[in-house]
Amino acid sequence: MTTKPRRFTILLVPEHVEDRGGAVAEDSAVRSAVVEATGETGASGYPRYAGHGIVADIDPSTRTVEALLVDGAELDYGLVATVTSWSP
Repeated sequence: MTTKPRRFTILLVPEHVEDRGGAVAEDSAVRSAVVEATGETGASGYPRYAGHGIVADIDPSTRTVEALLVDGAELDYGLVATVTSWSP
């Protein structure tokens, strides 16, 4: 990927839903947020995105969330952050 996406949609989904075959993450999300590029690099070394109380370091080539804060705290156990869409 040559350009970094400007924004991503992140879903916070219960881990048991993500592991269950056929479950739709969008229908099971407990929270969602559109995060936009801040122009900074996070401690993980990946670009930082922020919005709606969520700050995430995301690998733009794999669309993997490498680090995440929700309302200033680490993600609760049992929840998984998933990237569902992105915009160039």
